[in-house]
Amino acid sequence: MAQLGGQQGQPILILPEGTNRFLGRDAQRMNISAGKVLAETVRTTLGPKGMDKMLVDSLGDIVVTNDGVTILKEMDIEHPAAKMLVEVAKTQEDEVGDGTTTAVIIAGELLKKAEGLLDQDIHPTIVAMGYRQAAEKSQEILNVISIDAKDHDTILKVAMTAMTGKGTEKAKEPLAELVVGAVKQVEENGEIDKDSIKIEKKDGATVDDSTLVQGVIIDKERVHPGMPKKIEGAKIALLNSAIEVKETEVDAEIRITDPAQMQAFIEQEEGMIREMVNKIDDTGANVLFCQKGIDDLAQHYLAKAGIMAVRRVKKSDMEKLAKATQAKVVTNIEDLTLEDLGEAGLVHEKKISGEDMIFVEGCKDPKAVTLLVRGSTEHVVDEIERAVEDAIGVVAATLEDGKVVAGGGAAEIAIAKGLKEYADTISGREQLAVAAFAEALEVVPKTLAENAGMDSIDTLVDLRAAHEKSIYMGLEVFKGEVRDMYRAGVIEPHRVKKQAIQSAAEAAEMILRIDDVIASSGSGKPGPEDMEAMGGMPGGMPPMM
Repeated sequence: MAQLGGQQGQPILILPEGTNRFLGRDAQRMNISAGKVLAETVRTTLGPKGMDKMLVDSLGDIVVTNDGVTILKEMDIEHPAAKMLVEVAKTQEDEVGDGTTTAVIIAGELLKKAEGLLDQDIHPTIVAMGYRQAAEKSQEILNVISIDAKDHDTILKVAMTAMTGKGTEKAKEPLAELVVGAVKQVEENGEIDKDSIKIEKKDGATVDDSTLVQGVIIDKERVHPGMPKKIEGAKIALLNSAIEVKETEVDAEIRITDPAQMQAFIEQEEGMIREMVNKIDDTGANVLFCQKGIDDLAQHYLAKAGIMAVRRVKKSDMEKLAKATQAKVVTNIEDLTLEDLGEAGLVHEKKISGEDMIFVEGCKDPKAVTLLVRGSTEHVVDEIERAVEDAIGVVAATLEDGKVVAGGGAAEIAIAKGLKEYADTISGREQLAVAAFAEALEVVPKTLAENAGMDSIDTLVDLRAAHEKSIYMGLEVFKGEVRDMYRAGVIEPHRVKKQAIQSAAEAAEMILRIDDVIASSGSGKPGPEDMEAMGGMPGGMPPMM
């Protein structure tokens, strides 16, 4: 493995001792198996009736979720091919926010179908070319079957579809309303910055207690108990420098020979701090958010001036405050003027779940808002937060693109039907790869049926028959029947399907083109002996490299 035969049988070493190398079909089979097992891992989480996974890390921390990308991030995955599928999920999460499980199971199924083609002696490059053609045709079909929609009702249904089966079941309608309200509020010139929606989570209440604040919630408290707890008609100053006497940048020594000099030195320091506070007070500010520290003496003077102050506010929160209140972040107190101040109807300190938080509410047309997500326990509220993040992603995608498709596997069946018809028009072996791609897409409705306890073969047959009449026919898992998903309100953004199919196809192509895996012995991965001892991963995954 680490050597090549030379003249007269003399080995020529070209790789370091202990390097693992897998060639040709061995490399392909191993990579395909890794992808298949990873897809099988998240497959049971798909759909409203999908199950959850409990992930326990080395420190004993627990995550309970059915969010595909969270599962893959929390798993300590070593296999290089499996890592490539994790990238598919991460890209899906970054681009759209939902459909991570769909993307991974399609990629896994594409690899599974490719294995059958490779066994028929079809060259991997031919399969990859066929997959690329099929992916391009899929996008064309997707554009044809998508519906233009930007109305409030459709967007609400998109949000509810994304949250179905993610621990938010009983409160998905009010939560969807909050999400749609938040996304529409931060929209500027047709663009939506998802970072402008802050999600603040607190346990100790029900999901129904979740609220949308037209402003920002800061998980901090006032720096001094003498400061006002509540300020109406707030004038807000944002400062990203410390309110304290700066130390000299070079080492300096001050020699004091007289106690009076010491007193004068202290008084001068106090005077400088008083001057800083007076400068803030003179602008008319009655609320101060500081990114750095505030000196104890400065806290005292600020309290006397009736100014509510918060220190060590995160940079991201400062940016959100600026967007919400129209304030400007000022670096130098000397530069602070009335024009730099922001406005809010109410700034108050409130105790939530035993912790003090600062609420900046009642902002005029804020371009940053906060969703306060509540749940009964820490694990519940974490899962609700993930569902809300998915919903924000799909609502933003729908508002930006204005295109939706029917859910419940309807889009996948429609694309698969179109691809099978397209495959008949192609000559050469690529035809088999396009047909395999079409069959691979059917894994989505098939998995939805399996997770709902239905017969997957019967369901697929019924769906194919129903699609002869309408392209919107999908699987209603709660009633266990095939119906028009658009009318049922199960709607997904066009971008979710587009990205999932594109990412899955590209990842499968890349993995199929690999015919040589060379793993360095210095990478900390197990060697061949360790692999045999491990017996591979549960579910038939090849041993980790």
